Amino acid sequence: MEINEFAQKVRRAVEKEFRGAYRVELKEVRKNNGVLLHGLLILPAESNVAPTIYLESFHAAYEDGVTFREVLDRILEIFREETPRENIDMNFFKSFEKVRDRICYRLIGRRGNEELLRHIPYVEFLDLVVCFYYAYSGSMLGEGTILIHNSHMEHWNVRIKDLMNLAQENTPRLFPGRLTSMREVLEEMLGIHEDFSAGQDADIPLTVLTNVRRTHGAACILYPGMLEKIGELKKSSFYIIPSSIHEILILEKTGTEVPEEMKSMIHEVNGQHVAAEEVLSDSLYYYDRMTKTVKIIL
Repeated sequence: MEINEFAQKVRRAVEKEFRGAYRVELKEVRKNNGVLLHGLLILPAESNVAPTIYLESFHAAYEDGVTFREVLDRILEIFREETPRENIDMNFFKSFEKVRDRICYRLIGRRGNEELLRHIPYVEFLDLVVCFYYAYSGSMLGEGTILIHNSHMEHWNVRIKDLMNLAQENTPRLFPGRLTSMREVLEEMLGIHEDFSAGQDADIPLTVLTNVRRTHGAACILYPGMLEKIGELKKSSFYIIPSSIHEILILEKTGTEVPEEMKSMIHEVNGQHVAAEEVLSDSLYYYDRMTKTVKIIL
């Protein structure tokens, strides 16, 4: 069953479940890199906010043999758990003074986001772009983000430069950078703690740079002084490998690296192991410790 047919089947089933008490809608949501996801909204009459339930994972589960009843029950469970029980006052977003302390930035690729870039303020950075969002934090919705569009900027009567200046202050403050060894990351992911010998540790020369939330952590390379500090720590220039929009990998230069092989590896990993909406770039970058500049190698 194709995703569109599946989405319509879910919509009809949810409508039947609630017997017309709620408005049920489908919408296509454009994510990073032009990825379109199928979202389901169940809109209670007494609430102005409802979670968007993306159907791609449910479709995959259904195709793998999970019953439609199980799929439907899980969707209804998500709706009941995540729908706020009260209205959310969004009027605060009309006031720039009320949002300026939580305006942050993230990095996305320029290629594949051409349609999105027509509607949002951004700053070019190599083959990437810096875009801006409001980092929401509240008791009703928890942690979340609101992407800043040109219409917001016009309403606030601010310039892109103003957004960039605020984001340079706010993002490192709200989401501090975190530099860890690949060994530590693997141990944490696998839930194990191995005693690596010096030789074994040398087999994992990569360092992971992200933020404490591990969300949109690739933007840490924009933090004032971050790359310079890494150069001082490594005592060398280094390669920057775009693992995803959430983290980047640091590989110090030893002279034995083959950039062409690294470039090929980035392309292969992005194509096979990174979700399409989380790919940052296929490029290989290099930070020169002496000139304190970053550039594209390949």
